Amino acid sequence: MIPETAILYLFVAASLLSVLANRFRIPYTVALVLGGLILGALHLFQAPVLTHDLVFTLFLPGLIFESAYHLSFSALWRDRLAIFGLAVPGVLISMIVTAFVFLWSSQYLPGLNIVMPVSIALIFGAAVAATDPISVVSMFRKLQAPARLTFIVESESLLNDGTAIVFFTLFLALAEGKMVSVSALGIQFFAVVGGGALVGIVIGWLSSEIIKRVNDGMVEITITILAAYGSFLAAMQMDYSGVISTVVAGLICGNYGAKRGMTASVKMAVDTFWEYIGFALNSLIFLLVGFTIHLPDLLSIWPLILAAYVAVTIARAAVIYGMSGLLSRTRAKIPAAWNFVLVLGGIRGALSMVLALSLPHNFPHRALLINLVFGVVLLTILIQGLSISPLARILKILGGSQASQDFEMQRMRVVLAQVGNHEIGRLRQEGLRDGHALDVLATYYQREQEDAEKKLASLDKRDDKLVLQGDFSRLYRHLLLKEKQKILDAREEGMLSEASCDQMLADIDANLLEIESQPEAVMEHLLAMQKSAEEITTA
Repeated sequence: MIPETAILYLFVAASLLSVLANRFRIPYTVALVLGGLILGALHLFQAPVLTHDLVFTLFLPGLIFESAYHLSFSALWRDRLAIFGLAVPGVLISMIVTAFVFLWSSQYLPGLNIVMPVSIALIFGAAVAATDPISVVSMFRKLQAPARLTFIVESESLLNDGTAIVFFTLFLALAEGKMVSVSALGIQFFAVVGGGALVGIVIGWLSSEIIKRVNDGMVEITITILAAYGSFLAAMQMDYSGVISTVVAGLICGNYGAKRGMTASVKMAVDTFWEYIGFALNSLIFLLVGFTIHLPDLLSIWPLILAAYVAVTIARAAVIYGMSGLLSRTRAKIPAAWNFVLVLGGIRGALSMVLALSLPHNFPHRALLINLVFGVVLLTILIQGLSISPLARILKILGGSQASQDFEMQRMRVVLAQVGNHEIGRLRQEGLRDGHALDVLATYYQREQEDAEKKLASLDKRDDKLVLQGDFSRLYRHLLLKEKQKILDAREEGMLSEASCDQMLADIDANLLEIESQPEAVMEHLLAMQKSAEEITTA
């Protein structure tokens, strides 16, 4: 079968699985992997092989750029302690804990006489260190999870991909007998990551400057494609981190090029394009994950795979709870209820499988490592992908009842009707439009507003507190961002010194983190202050 026909069949399968996932309310990623497993077992058609070159040339640059392009750099910097802590030292700790827990637990498995050196166990730990929370992030957004929680999961996964690849390469060199000191490893790590970041800065800045100087949507979309794949390939050619390079290029294009150089219509077109690219690449890669996994091979060593999965989960929990403890006394503290969800959010995906497949053919225990990694990927997708939503609801992290959604929609209908009536009034004052047409439209918008207000009044009031909390969070965040912009303007005008500006910005960032993590506590605190002030005034 020619590749073009196989790709067509994969897209047909992805579309059908998307419909089934929505119908049965299961994560889209889980449906894709299960669909791939079934199609692969039935041998209905021959799918492309999931190779290192295919993932690194086609899938990874597009997926990474799409996520980085939509990330807010200011939010990334505001939560830098948690994100960079999880993505760099957290990944290294996770690798080491995974390796040693796996080695210890595998000794007690009956019937498996496997002696694996520490260096090879570390390679396994590096291969499964990178998280792939695509399904988790999409689920969080759909179920109205806290914005900061979703942002931490997505940002961490972007950065830990690059960290895991670099450490995997370094550990592979050690396992192959190359003599490398700890200091040399550290220098090489920072050189690979720093070089990738530098390449990303150059390509992201150049792309943004070109975007600012053209006013053609098709050309600007093409420039972002070149930035995504060009930054990855250029960094890889220089032996730097392609993942880090593409992350940096995406951040610059999204936070500088798009905001400074794109019109509203072009920005919408670019956003839509990359949203579809993300959907298409995710659909294909997770289907191919299902095709690549062969269940009979995994079932033959299922006790060892289970031990590996337990080791990976323990390592993830150690990193999450350890980092949360370190940050508990800082402004970037993570709410305790989020820790368990962050542990479950450590789903592994295609990158782990590709790293395992990239091992040299004569590498010791290569077949075993590949099956272990494939088994861990499958278990994390199925177990964690299916359990994270109900468990997060039990912990009251995922919110948004149907009543509150109806309230939001009807309230927005009122706002839209008011906007329409206001615009009709402005056009009527100009005196250049047909009066009868304006009267018809004014009647329509008036009826829309009355209908929305009637439905709004009839809705269940039990979620009033949630609505108040949501409005309070959005309004307070809006005001804090206004304060932040005013401080920046004051610094530009010479009204504030750099030191004073930095201190005030840090205070606002702390408030922003708090309102995103604990909105109810902040609201109750401010209500208590208001009540205290009223009592003093009365007295």
